[in-house]
Amino acid sequence: MNRSSCHRPPVPGRRARQRGAVAIVVGLMMAVLVGFIGLALDGGHLYLTKTELQNSADACALAASYELTGAPSIAPASFARAEAAGQAVGQMNKVDFQNSAIASSDIVVSFGTDLSAGNAAIKWVNAGAALPSSKYVRCTITRSNIMPWFMQVLMPSLDTLTVSSLATATLAPAQNNCGIPMAICSKGSAPSYGMTPGQWVSGFFGAGGGVTGSFNWIDFTPPAGGTSELAALLTGNGVCTLNVPTPVGEPGALGAAAAKAWNTRFGLYQTGSTNVTTAPPDFTGYSYTPTNWPSKANALADFLSRRSAHASYGATVSVGNTITGLGINNSYNPTTTVAQHTLYGADRRLVTAPIVDCGGWVASNTVPIQSWACVLMLHPIDAVGDVVYMEYEGLSSASGSPCATSGVAGDLNSVGPMVPALVQ
Repeated sequence: MNRSSCHRPPVPGRRARQRGAVAIVVGLMMAVLVGFIGLALDGGHLYLTKTELQNSADACALAASYELTGAPSIAPASFARAEAAGQAVGQMNKVDFQNSAIASSDIVVSFGTDLSAGNAAIKWVNAGAALPSSKYVRCTITRSNIMPWFMQVLMPSLDTLTVSSLATATLAPAQNNCGIPMAICSKGSAPSYGMTPGQWVSGFFGAGGGVTGSFNWIDFTPPAGGTSELAALLTGNGVCTLNVPTPVGEPGALGAAAAKAWNTRFGLYQTGSTNVTTAPPDFTGYSYTPTNWPSKANALADFLSRRSAHASYGATVSVGNTITGLGINNSYNPTTTVAQHTLYGADRRLVTAPIVDCGGWVASNTVPIQSWACVLMLHPIDAVGDVVYMEYEGLSSASGSPCATSGVAGDLNSVGPMVPALVQ
C-alpha cells in the first residue's frame, strides 16, 4: 500500500479556526501590553508629578516655618504671615513636566503643636485657629484631574487621577549663621554669659568699646573690613556661613554710611540712597529709647504688638523724634508709611549677633565667637558717636527664641540660631 494514501487531506475549516485562535491570543496580549504601557507611562507621570509637588511642599513648609519664632508664645500675626509665605513660595514651583502652575487653592497650610502620631488630641488647624504653641507647620499640596494616557483603555471608569504631597517643618538650631556686624560682650560663662533676657545693652556708634562694655562693632574679615563693608551688611542680611569659633576683629572708624544703613531697618531712608525695595525695613519702625521706655528693659512684647500694626517711626521724622527724644535729621523724610511697612516689611530688627570676649581685643586683633545672641534693634542712629541701645533676648538657639535666620540645620548639640528645618 502506498503510505501517502494514508494521509488525510487538509481540512480548510481547521486552518480558519487556528487563525481565529491566534487573533484572540494577539488581542489578549495587546490588552496586556497596553496595561504594561499604562503602568509605565501613567505611573511614571504620576511619580514625576508627586516629586514636583514634594519639591513645592518642602519649599512651602520651610518658608512658612521661618515665621514661627517665639514658641510657645507665637504671635497670632505670625501664623497669617507663615501661611502667606508658604503659599507664595509653594506657587513658585510648577508641575506636569514644569508646564503647569500650582494654584493657591491647591496648597493647604496648617499648624500643629506636636508630631506624635499616636496623640489623638493633636489636630492640624489653619492660621486662624492655631495655638501660640503651634511650632510645626505642614503644607499639603494636591493635584487633581490628571488625565491618564493609557490606563483608561483598560479601566474606562478611571476618568482622572489625584496626587498629593506633604511636608512638615519647624525651627531648629543651625550649624552656622547669618549675623550682623556687632558683637555682644560676654560678662560670664555659658550658658547665660552673665546676661538676662530682656535687659538693654548699650554702646557707642563708633570704633572701640561701648558705654558699659555691653557690645562692640566687629569686622568679620579682619583686617579688611570698614564702614562700607558694615553698611553693605546692614542693608543686606549680614555675613552668613559663620560658626563657633570663627575669629572676628574690631573695625576701624565708622562713618555716616553705616549709620544710614542701620536706619534703613527702621524705614528711614535719605533721598538718593537706598529705599524700601533695595533695603527692606522691618515690619515696624516704632522705636524705643530711655525717653519713651524709661525702664530700659523688656520692650519685646510691645515691639511685637507694634509690629502687628505695622507702626512707623512716626508720621514724620519730627513726630518720631518727639516720641523717642532722638534728633534724627529731617533729610530722612518722608518716613516709611504703615502701608509700606505692610507691603515691603521683613524680619529686620530681631537679629542674631555673636557673643565674644571683648576684653580679648586688648591682647589680640581677633577674638573667637563663643555663641550667638538674639537681640532687638531698638532705635535709629543720629550720628557717629551716639549711644545705641539694643535689647538682649537670650541665646538665639534657645527654644522659643524670637530670632530666626537662614542656614543649615544642625543636631541637638548645635549652638547656632533657629533656622527652618524639615521634620517630615
